[in-house]
Amino acid sequence: MTKPISPLRIPEEAKDRIRMLFMAKHALFGGGMHPEDGNHAIYHHEVRSTLEELGLNLEFANHYEVLFEKPDVDFVFPLLNRGGFVNSEMLIPILCNKHAIPYLGAMPFLRGLGDDKSVSKLVCEHAGVPTAPWFCYRRGAPIRQDDLPAKDAGRWVIKPNASSASWGITDASNWVEVANAVWHIHTEGHDAIVEPYLNGYDVQCAFITIEDEPIALPMLWYEREDTQRLWTYYEKRDLVENKEKAALKRFDDPDLAPKIEAMARKVAQEFVPFDYGRIEFRLDLQTGDINFIEINLNCNLWSEKVMAKAAAKAGFSHADLLETLLAESWRRNGLIAAG
Repeated sequence: MTKPISPLRIPEEAKDRIRMLFMAKHALFGGGMHPEDGNHAIYHHEVRSTLEELGLNLEFANHYEVLFEKPDVDFVFPLLNRGGFVNSEMLIPILCNKHAIPYLGAMPFLRGLGDDKSVSKLVCEHAGVPTAPWFCYRRGAPIRQDDLPAKDAGRWVIKPNASSASWGITDASNWVEVANAVWHIHTEGHDAIVEPYLNGYDVQCAFITIEDEPIALPMLWYEREDTQRLWTYYEKRDLVENKEKAALKRFDDPDLAPKIEAMARKVAQEFVPFDYGRIEFRLDLQTGDINFIEINLNCNLWSEKVMAKAAAKAGFSHADLLETLLAESWRRNGLIAAG
């Protein structure tokens, strides 16, 4: 099971010496809910505030253009991931690579590998980790019923292959509905992944890397009222009033938790180095079936979400978590000495 870990600290001299650019869509927003992005704006403001409280040498930007020419900084903290275009999560790392500026998180190929839900499932199969059958209907390719996974499933989930926060998710009970949902996602410029609906609970495995090893934080799960209901983007962003009540709690089943953590560790090892990420499984308590759902590298760091909640179970404050992530990434990138 998860071993106790201690927060890492940044040397005081490094806090002044290292000029860090914090990039987020709402990095310059004054806090509060955003009419389209909801609590994402609160999240970005909180991370900025926590970084400021750490006494770091900070600059801020809310657009990609700041990296079109090489900026006078030593490190980039990228939260500008959902840029409104396909594969936007890879742009900041690519631009940083162009300018030889180190950054927090995984390199572009790994970011793309993690965000492509279909290909990340292939990684899981390679690692020997179970995942439900799926098919990715790529935009521009034929939409054929013969490719439908688990043809007798009776219910399928369809979503953009690189969606986050359940954006664009829907379900269907027959091929016509599936095909229409896929077509709709294609018209919006995205590939669509289709898989049978898996009953059960979402188990969240948060990892940080220390000395290039993935370290598991305490495992969490959503204790839900109705496991048959799909969570939508608008619920996750607090943009609707009538939300399903779900409690994010520690998952410490003596038989299942070690099994899931071992699976998650196999997946995490395939993506090292990535600094931080969240791996999600669907657990059916009635059958004991465990299936990989997705990996989210550079996932949400808001204090109300899984990464920070899991870190809190390990005794980390929000500031402890961010300082640990930066201290390890700065060490890995040669900005500070090991130790």
